[in-house]
This record gives sequence, structure tokens and C-alpha cells, in this order.
Amino acid sequence: MKENKKVQLKGQLRLYMQWPAIMALFLVAVNIWIYKLDRRAGTLMFIFLLIYIVMVGILYLYSKSVIMKDLVEFAAQYGIVQNTLLRELSVPYAILLEDGKAIWMNDKFEEIFGRKPKGEAYVSKYIPELNKNIFPKEEDEIVEMDVYYENREYKAVLRRVSVAGFSETEQLMELPEEREYFIAVYLNDVTELNVCKKENEEQRLVAGLIYIDNYDEVINSVEEVRQSLLMALVDRKINQYIARVDGIVKKLENDKYFIAIKKQYFKKLEQDKFSLLEDVKSVNIGNGIPATLSIGLGLSNSAYSQSYNYARVAIDLALARGGDQAVIKDGSGITYYGGKREQTSKNTRVKARVKAEALREFITVKEHILVMGHKLTDVDSFGAAVGIYRAAAALEKKAHIIINEVSASLRPLYEVYANDPAYPEDLFLNSQQAIDMADADTMVVVVDTNRPQMTECEELLRMTRTIVVLDHHRQSSDNIDNALLSYIEPYASSACEMVAEVLQYIVDDIKIPNIEASSLYAGIMIDTNNFMNRTGVRTFEAAAFLRRCGADITLVRKMFRDDMDAYRAKAEIISSAEVYEDKFAIARGTGLAIESPTIIGAQAANELLDISQIKASFVLTEYNGKIYISARSIDEVNVQIIMERLGGGGHMNAAGAQLLDVNMDQAVEKLQGVIHDMVEGGDI
Repeated sequence: MKENKKVQLKGQLRLYMQWPAIMALFLVAVNIWIYKLDRRAGTLMFIFLLIYIVMVGILYLYSKSVIMKDLVEFAAQYGIVQNTLLRELSVPYAILLEDGKAIWMNDKFEEIFGRKPKGEAYVSKYIPELNKNIFPKEEDEIVEMDVYYENREYKAVLRRVSVAGFSETEQLMELPEEREYFIAVYLNDVTELNVCKKENEEQRLVAGLIYIDNYDEVINSVEEVRQSLLMALVDRKINQYIARVDGIVKKLENDKYFIAIKKQYFKKLEQDKFSLLEDVKSVNIGNGIPATLSIGLGLSNSAYSQSYNYARVAIDLALARGGDQAVIKDGSGITYYGGKREQTSKNTRVKARVKAEALREFITVKEHILVMGHKLTDVDSFGAAVGIYRAAAALEKKAHIIINEVSASLRPLYEVYANDPAYPEDLFLNSQQAIDMADADTMVVVVDTNRPQMTECEELLRMTRTIVVLDHHRQSSDNIDNALLSYIEPYASSACEMVAEVLQYIVDDIKIPNIEASSLYAGIMIDTNNFMNRTGVRTFEAAAFLRRCGADITLVRKMFRDDMDAYRAKAEIISSAEVYEDKFAIARGTGLAIESPTIIGAQAANELLDISQIKASFVLTEYNGKIYISARSIDEVNVQIIMERLGGGGHMNAAGAQLLDVNMDQAVEKLQGVIHDMVEGGDI
């Protein structure tokens, strides 16, 4: 009996069992009230109440033991049902120890592995990703990951389950107190779901634009009667290429096409690296120059209209980079293909005149004009900045040139201006002085670069709204995108050539002092390696204009002669040159006791091209804790796309890059790896 008294009901069940007794107390109170009103009625009710209390008491005493027995049986059966449901659950489920050993798994989990795991098996033996290194460390932490087993894809979810006090109650297993937890893992087969997602994704349309880069030049290079045949052949090449991937082509203008293809075929175009670019060049019916294409493709996961907008951005970037290439823009970034051919120089200067007029409008309405080039200002950047200063002066506006560090090669030219009383003392400013001067009425002109991080003072680009960019380098994806006026011509030999053209349209009969004309001339001469590289008709026209303005060729030659230490350093770099893969010259400049090793490195790279069989040269120099790479080629190799792989850029024939946190051997190894990969992939 004593043992039975210890067994007590709890919670809502106990309250439910006590309700008849509570009701009896209520009826007693009612019986007393009725007895006072009417003794006969009260006595009669008392008899019935007494019978009710006796029956309730008997039922309570009898039912309690029966209910307790039934509860015990239900609990036992519920545990069996619960265990059966969990074991037969359609979701694969397992319980692991903290080291990844499975101590229990349901039928579906075993079925995945073909009933292979028996006993205390490690799940990581079958799915290596499910190891203890990725197990959740906190109780509320949930780890989700995609795993694969025997050509099936699963979404694995792992949760940490605390079992504090487990060792005290469990007789068969004991866990250390600090490890009283299990790892619950279940797998969701998402193979079919992912297949459907992939099929749906591959059905999405990719918008694209195709432009003929040199339409006017190609048309004018053949007889008039053959022009329609030439364009028909180009049209046929484009239509056949897109038709092979089940796409559509719509001709918008004589030299512009709109295309739409499925994403699944778009991958095929990527794999063959847009062979259409080379196919079109094979069209020859007597045209003096081959036709080249620019392709811009846009892919957005949100809307087709956004894909078209991406395509427009991509085609603009392809044209700005010189054409003859495909540019793909999607939500994750920009990818480039092609670009092996130099853009054809255009003889017309209409664009230069239009840009000059726009520049004049901006200068006339601004109070402060700040001009800056790229870091480690060279002669081309300096000469172009001086040209913009002269344009502002011709419009009776005051301009300032931002230079933070004057290199040894630039110092002779810089000191001419610094020591000339005809120029104001504040002609040259450093970055902090320029920031202090900048206000809402300030205009910033960037020359010889179009990348924000390469400018002398990147902060100015965020402080001012009126920004003008004049550059001859190919655009990259991280270009200055908030410029009100952007004049970028990759075919131009130098920034000084572009500025010299612009100056001719700023004001009529502009007067340029001799030293300024000499500075612009020097920029052209240095960037073209004495008019041997990247020179076109307009290059010589700009040089002729500067000569008429008084450019002193003898002064320029004397000013940029090397001293004996620099000449020896150049010879040392050239003597260290090694030939990689039979056609690439790689030289190193280490421990050079000169002030500007990067300038000497660029000169050495130019001279290495004079060696027969060398298609491209690369000179690596150490300077200020960085490795600078100067890359040069003549016509067969596009060194710009090589340098872009290393985070740099430039021209097809002249480019560079800067490498951080590497030594010389690591930098050379990295460069060789990029060259090898691009040669194997057919990119160069």
C-alpha cells in the first residue's frame, strides 16, 4: 500500500481526476442551503448526495489504479510507435557522436548506403564532407551543406542536440560531462530538384549585341560594287554562327546586330572562346583590312530587360577596349575574350572636336580645375596634364596639377616649371592640398588612366561631381564610372596625342609656350618609343602641330638621357633575361642602385623586343616593397590581357602590373604560370 501511495498523478490529469471531489464539495454546500429552506427536500438531497459521494469514491479508488496501468501501457506502446515512426521516417536521419561515429540511423539513411554501415560506422567514410571539422559547435547552431554520394545530390543538415545528465540515467553508455551531446544529421535528396533548377536556368535567354568595329574602313577598302557582297558574307557568318546554337539574330543597323540565345548554348560559345571573332576576319573579297567584331553579352537572373542593359554595358566596354573581343557581363562580374588585334586607327577627328567642345563648356563654368594623372607620374601623364593646364589658361581659368611624387626621370622636366617665374607657385599640389581646395565648384580632369585606384588622389573622385577622363588605355571593369565626360581612345599612341588634338579645338589659334609644346611632344615620343610603336597618321599630325608650336626636339632628347648608373642598371636587367617557352623574354631588376627602377625596367623591356624570335618581353623590378612588371610586345601577343590576369592593364603592346606580398622568385613563377595557362588555352 505504501508503495502505491507514492505513485501520484501530476499535471492536468491529476486535476481531471479531482473534479468529482470538487463537485461533491459544491453539492454539499448546495445541500446545506436547501436544507435551511426545506428540511424534507434537504434530507432527500442529502441521501442522494451520500450515494453520489460513495460512488465517486469507489470509482476514484478503482479507476486510479486502472488509469495508472493504462498510462504505463500507453507510454510503452507510444515509445514503440515513436521509434517505429522515426526508423521508418522517409527522411534519412542519423545520430552521431562528437567524433562522427554513427550510433543510430533510420532505415532511409541505411538505404542510401545500400545497408552498408553496420554498428558504429563513421559516416565520413562514405561522405568525406560529413566529418567532425564541420560539426556545429553551439547548441543552436545549424550547419547546412551540399554533399554527393553515388551520383546523388543531398542537402545535409546537422544540428547539435544536448543530452545533459545522459550518463546518470543511461546504464549502457557513458559520455564525458563536457561531451554530453549528439550530432543529429538528416539528408534530403535534392537530385531531381537541382536537375529541374538547372534545366530552368539553362532555358533563360541571354541578350547580346554585335557591332562591326571598323565598318566604314572595311567598306571603303573595296570597290563599290563589292560592298554589298562583303556585308552579305559578314551577315552570313554571324547568322550561321548564332544559328548553330539555336539563337536568333536581328540586324538593327548596317553594322549592328541584336542576338538572343539560351543560356545552355551560351556556355558553348564560351568554350570555343567566340570563334566568330576569328571567322569574320577570314572574309576577304579584296578588302584591304579584315572586318573585326565586338560582342557584348548580358546575363541577369532577375529580368530580361536587365540582361539587355548588361549587354549594352558590355558592348560599350568592348568598344572602349579597342574592339575585336567579346565581353560578358553578369551579376558576378565581367569576363573578356579575344582582343588579339589592335584597333584600326581612325583618321577622322570629329570625335576629338566634339569632346573638346564639351570640355570647353565644363571649364568655362567651373572655378577650380584640378588635373591629375596616375601614380608615379610619367612623362606622358605629366605632358597631358600640362596640356589641360594650357587649355584652362586659354579660357582664362586657373588649373592645378596634382603630383605627389616626382620620379628621377620626370624631375628635369618638372624643375623647368617649378623654377620658371612665369608659372604660379601653386601650379603643382599634393593630394592633401587638392582635397583642401576642392568644393562644389571644382572640376577634376584625369589623364592617362581610367582606373580610380591608379589616380594620384582617388578621394577627389568621390568629392566632386564634375569629372573628365582622357585616356588612351583600354578600359577595364573597374574604370571611373561617374565621369560626366569620358574620352577614351585605345588606338591613340599616348594621352599627349589626344590632348594635343583637343587643344586645337579649345580656342582658335591657341598659343602654346615652347616648353609646354615640348612636354607634350616628349610624352608622345616616350610612349611610342621614338615613334616606333603604336604610331598612326594622327600621331604624326599631333607631333607636327606641336613642332609648329615650338616643341624643341633637341631639348627633349637632352632632358631624357640616362645617366651612367641608369645605363648600367638597364644593361644589368637585359643581361639577366631568360627566354620562356621559346618566345617570351623575362628579366629581373633586383638591387638596382637607382632612383626610378620602374622607368629603366620599361626601357629594358622595349630593348628586349629587338631580339629576334622574341614576341613579348617582361621586366620585373622591385620598388617600394612591390614588384612592378613592364610588359611589351610588337604585334603578335596582346600583353594587356596577360597583365589583366595579374591585376594590371594597359595596351595591347605596352602594359604593366603591380604585385604585392610576393618576392621576385614568386612573382616570376606567377607570371610564368599565367603565360603557360594562356598559351595552353589559346588566349595568346
